[in-house]
Amino acid sequence: MDDVSLLVADEVHMLGDEERGPILEMTLTRLRYRNPKAQLLALSATAPNADELAKWLNAELVTLDWRPVPLREGVYHDGEIIYSDKSRRKIPENEYNPVLSIMVETVADGGQVIFFANTRKKAEQYAEKAASVLSKYDILSDEERQQLSLFSDELLLSTETSAFTERVASLLRQGACFHHAGLGAVHRRQIETAFRKRFLKVLCATPTLAAGVNLPARVVIIPELRRYEVGQGMHTISVTEYKQFCGRAGRPNFDSYGEAITIARNSDEFELIMEKYVKGRPERIWSRLAGERHLRIQTLAVIASESIKDFEGLDKFFGATFLSYQFGSSFIRKSLQTIVEFLEKHGFIFHDDLLEATRLGRRVSELYIDPLTAIQIINICEKRPKIATDLGLLQVVCQAYEVPSVPMKRIETHKLERFLEENRDQFFDVPDPCEEPDDYDLFLDSLKTAIFLKAWIEETGEGELFERFGVEPGDLAVLRERASWIAYSASELMKVVGKRDLTTEFEVLSARVEHGVKEELLPLVALHGVGRVRARNLFNAGYRTIDDLKRASVEELSKVPSIGVKIASLIKSQV
Repeated sequence: MDDVSLLVADEVHMLGDEERGPILEMTLTRLRYRNPKAQLLALSATAPNADELAKWLNAELVTLDWRPVPLREGVYHDGEIIYSDKSRRKIPENEYNPVLSIMVETVADGGQVIFFANTRKKAEQYAEKAASVLSKYDILSDEERQQLSLFSDELLLSTETSAFTERVASLLRQGACFHHAGLGAVHRRQIETAFRKRFLKVLCATPTLAAGVNLPARVVIIPELRRYEVGQGMHTISVTEYKQFCGRAGRPNFDSYGEAITIARNSDEFELIMEKYVKGRPERIWSRLAGERHLRIQTLAVIASESIKDFEGLDKFFGATFLSYQFGSSFIRKSLQTIVEFLEKHGFIFHDDLLEATRLGRRVSELYIDPLTAIQIINICEKRPKIATDLGLLQVVCQAYEVPSVPMKRIETHKLERFLEENRDQFFDVPDPCEEPDDYDLFLDSLKTAIFLKAWIEETGEGELFERFGVEPGDLAVLRERASWIAYSASELMKVVGKRDLTTEFEVLSARVEHGVKEELLPLVALHGVGRVRARNLFNAGYRTIDDLKRASVEELSKVPSIGVKIASLIKSQV
């Protein structure tokens, strides 16, 4: 960071994001602390308090109204679209649903459409309906059908077979598909490429598309502006999120204009949408660093890695954050004092006259895990069972905050509890359901995830995993990454506290979770181009070690199912 001369912070309004905001804020703060002479360029299309951000960053504010493709925002109501400039356009009622009628008109005119749905289920339902309507009106050309078939076939050949993949491939072939976090990398690549090449006409997406993927279309349709969220119930989305949706309308070099159309079901809703969203401004960006978890992680990181020797220096450093700029240094000082006391109490830092990270504190900071997670893992591992099994180790990992609880089929509580009783001797620490009901519920939730990951590392195929658990490829990818990271972190923590046996067991588990294999395949999956399926085929063909591969010829290896000459040559180049 000391050598950086120019840092570009795109989408700087993400400072207001609950999870990513604190990381972005601390990155900018640390750059300015370490390298005050570096040039900083912060960009955003939705930052109403840009002047405040500019003052915090000591930057010059530059504002532009220019857009590569002009945008028209409108609201559909009672058979027509009313735009912000009060112009109107009648929509032919080709279908019972105005969303589909607008789609038909756009695609027939050579454009593409993005629907923004509030849930995965609705995105998939819209995609099914859109595909049906495209087929009904026979809108796709022969070339488009042919190209979509090629994308569909390549998808089926590029990933493990499952009902989920077959459904995606079928929709892709018909010219309309969904896009959400459940898609795996291969699914996303095929869908996004087909859309960018304009063969895929309709994309039905969840809000993640607006935030992270540059896939513009001529028309963006927003069917509803209300969403259900756990703990909040039904609520309207923010103006910022609405404007992010609108930002996807209009494809440079292909469209002379872009349209963002929201659906109103009655006159009251029409007035609300027009005044609050179409004519409204995005909400002010607020720092999210004040959250206890974020401040705990970042405080330890600063103590462990920056040249700060005392509390006054720490206070001064955090005084340069956006949080301090907005709320004042006294607001953050009290929180810092509490966190420093917590870190000292649990052995992460020394704090006499000086502040210094302990060996444990430095390693936890390097691993970038919550100190609370580290405490939890260390304490649980003090209660290890006589035999540490894969399932028991996985449960420890899955109980960490950093490992997400992914959407999966519901397992009835009484079945989980019966499973727990049958396997109780495998677990490190089972909370008492009467004395610790909340901890017990969290344990059961982590147990469900652990059962799934146990099937994954036992090499259960993705198709069977989807059938049994309902876990989609994208969720599996996130879960694998996080669980592997926490398992590795656990191995490093065990190294620090001197539990060598658990160090090895967690380290092996981390690699197995990453690749989804039994331990015997780890040497093979470490090779580039060799995944779990190819590794198992090699192993079953008698190539069980690196030495076995060294002795084999390219011709011999190429005869193994799923290997071929290209992969065989790649393997030989590595051994």
